[in-house]
Amino acid sequence: MEVLLTYLFYTFIGIVAINTSYYLFFYVFAFAKAKKTTPSYLPPVSLIVCSKNEAENLRRNIPHWLAQKYSNFEIVLINDASIDETKDVIETFAEKHPNIVQVHVENNEAFWGSKKYALTLGIKKASYEHLLFTDADCTPASNYWIQEMANHFVGKKELILGYGAYEKIKGSWLNKLIRHETVLTAIQYYSYAIAGRPYMGVGRNLAYTTHLFYEQRGFIDHMKVQSGDDDLFVNQAGTKENVAVNFHPDSFTISTPKKTFGQWYTQKRRHVSTASHYRFRDKFFLGLFYISQLLFFIFAIGLLAITYQWEWVAGAIGIRYLCSWIAIGASASKLKEKDVILLYPINELFLLFFQLSIFITNLISKPNRWK
Repeated sequence: MEVLLTYLFYTFIGIVAINTSYYLFFYVFAFAKAKKTTPSYLPPVSLIVCSKNEAENLRRNIPHWLAQKYSNFEIVLINDASIDETKDVIETFAEKHPNIVQVHVENNEAFWGSKKYALTLGIKKASYEHLLFTDADCTPASNYWIQEMANHFVGKKELILGYGAYEKIKGSWLNKLIRHETVLTAIQYYSYAIAGRPYMGVGRNLAYTTHLFYEQRGFIDHMKVQSGDDDLFVNQAGTKENVAVNFHPDSFTISTPKKTFGQWYTQKRRHVSTASHYRFRDKFFLGLFYISQLLFFIFAIGLLAITYQWEWVAGAIGIRYLCSWIAIGASASKLKEKDVILLYPINELFLLFFQLSIFITNLISKPNRWK
C-alpha cells in the first residue's frame, strides 16, 4: 500500500510540474507589451461581415462600423440566406453609404447552410487586398479599431489575431463564466502565436490578406466542417513569419454573449468540434494542458482526502495556484477583464467538467449548422 501511495504522490508531483509549466509559458503573453507600429502606409481595408438572420444586430452595429476613423475602407455585408429583415437592412444602409458592398447568398444543394461558402463569396466581392473580419453582433471597442488592426500589416505579416471580448452583464455568473473561458482561450492562442506557433484565432476579430486566402485555396480543405472559418484557417495558414498579434484595447471588439446556459453549450459544442481537425502537434499540446488540469484536481483531492504527505501536496497545490493566478490575473487585466479573476478557482473547476461533457456529447452526435 505504501508503495502505491508513493507512486501516486510522485505522479501528482509530475502532473503539477506539467500543468504549472503551461502557466509559466503563458507569461509570454501575460507580460508582453503591445507593440507600437508606425507603418508608412495604411492599406485600404475590406471589412467583411457574414450575417444570417441578424437584422437587429446590423441596425445597431453598421453605424459603429461606418464611424471608423480610417481613410479608405469598405464594408462587405453578406446576407447568408436570411429569412428575417437582414436583406432589407443591408439594402437600406447601402442606399445611403457608397462604401457598403452587398452580397446576397442563396442556399444551394452543395453548400446549404455553410458559412464558409458565404464568406468565400464575400471575399471574392471585396475590392481590397487586406481583409478584416467580424460578426454582426460585434461592436468595435473604439473608432480606431480598423486602424489598430491594419497597423499590423507590416513586412511579411499577413494574418492578424485580435481579441473578441463579450459584453459585461452585472450580476450574472454565466456572463463571468463565458468571459473567463474567453480570456483563457485568448491567453493560449496569443501565447502560442508570440512563441511562433500560431494555432487559432477568433472570427469576431481577425484579419488577413486575399493573397494568403487564395494561397491556402480558401476554406476548401475544411469546407465540410461546419465551424472553423476562423481557427481552422489560422491553424492551416499561420506561421511564425506571417502572424502578428494585437491586444491593444482600441483593437478589441465586443460581442453580445449568450443569455442562457443552453445557448452557450450549443455554441461551445460547435467550437470544440473543430479542434479535432487541428494539426497533430497542436492537438497534443492543447490536450496535454487539459488532461494535466483534470488530473491535478483528481489527484489533489484524493491525496488530501487520505492526508498522505499532505504538507508536500498542499505546497505543490499552492505553487501551482500562485503561478496560474499570476498568469490569469495579468492576462485578464491586459484584456480589460479584471472582474473574472476573483472567481477563477470556481470557474476553472466548472469549465473542466463542462468541457468534458461537451467532448462526450460531441462523440455521440455532431453539432448542427452555424445557425
